[in-house]
Amino acid sequence: MRFRHRDGSIIHLGYSATVHPAEDLDGVIAGLDSCGSLVRQELDVPKLGIGLWFASPLADRLANSPAATNKLRRALMRNHLEVVTLNGIPHSSFPDAVVRTKLYCPDWTEPERLRYTLDLVDVLATLLPADVSYGSISTLPLAWRVPWTKARDQAAQKAFERLDWHLERTEQRTGRRIRVAVEPEPGCVLEMTGQAAAWLSRYSSPYAGSSRIGLGFDACHLAVQFEEPADAFETLWRAGVDVVKAQLSAAPQLVDPSDTAARRRLAELGDPKCLRQVREWCGPGVDDVEQAYQLSGHAAWRMHAHIPAHCGLPDPLSGTNAVLEDCLTRLVGCGQPLTHHLESETYAWARKPRTPETLAKKIAKELDWLRKRLTALGLEEISG
Repeated sequence: MRFRHRDGSIIHLGYSATVHPAEDLDGVIAGLDSCGSLVRQELDVPKLGIGLWFASPLADRLANSPAATNKLRRALMRNHLEVVTLNGIPHSSFPDAVVRTKLYCPDWTEPERLRYTLDLVDVLATLLPADVSYGSISTLPLAWRVPWTKARDQAAQKAFERLDWHLERTEQRTGRRIRVAVEPEPGCVLEMTGQAAAWLSRYSSPYAGSSRIGLGFDACHLAVQFEEPADAFETLWRAGVDVVKAQLSAAPQLVDPSDTAARRRLAELGDPKCLRQVREWCGPGVDDVEQAYQLSGHAAWRMHAHIPAHCGLPDPLSGTNAVLEDCLTRLVGCGQPLTHHLESETYAWARKPRTPETLAKKIAKELDWLRKRLTALGLEEISG
């Protein structure tokens, strides 16, 4: 969906297709033909944005095969879908029953991470609609936090220097502007806004919105860390770091962790295949909800699980909807937007058996909730 901001610029709202992932091209296209098309029909919009994810072998194929890229482009066109952003965080699919920190491998100290990201840049430059001001790609906040050394940090900096050079050359060669969004996440090298702002400040620009490398703002991650949106955005402003892209979802919270039954309900959320980091208000945190017994339980908990904002959680659990709405207001509710790419990223229903029809209805309800918030902030939906 597209919205016109009061300053005249276009805001893009879509959903992340990682909720129905596929490893090969036929699988990605099947997701477009089924779920993607159904979401658009449910919302009754002329065109819907969808953030795609490509496993590394598929990214390599698309970057080097015009025929494969054209096949994907035709599928997007017939379903009235558009791609302005890609998810470049998972490098490949993980058949393992437990993934945990493997999700962050290879990291930005390894050549495979750079090679994969360069492929995504080339693919997005080809898929990006001609009338879009820029494309965005989410990427790792460098790596999982351990092991991390000065030498590894320097290796990551060198990789980003090559990435920045490739982004510049791509724009010169194609006229397509691609930007990379480094997304802070609990437990990683860059998990807090301040850490990310300090590391990314080398790419800051005196002209807002002009940096090729900036921040991927995730409302769920921010809430899990108990960061205040006002403080986070001021930190970014002072560092001159652009918000390239924003991921929109809420996080589950438990106000009274001494409630044993409620703790069990919390542990049922999210995907146990991946880490579900838990943070305690004004206290420590653990890398997974299974370790939450180590926390004091004297203050509220929030867990890393992307839940929809349009439907509530059963008492005594609740969602961080207030944080999400505050973030939306600061992102696009002021005189000039801080980003032009908004993406619904909800995984909470992924564990339940579902058909494309039931999944599409849920995604559409979440996007409709966001649409209503955007219009309430003064954005005008573009219907044609």
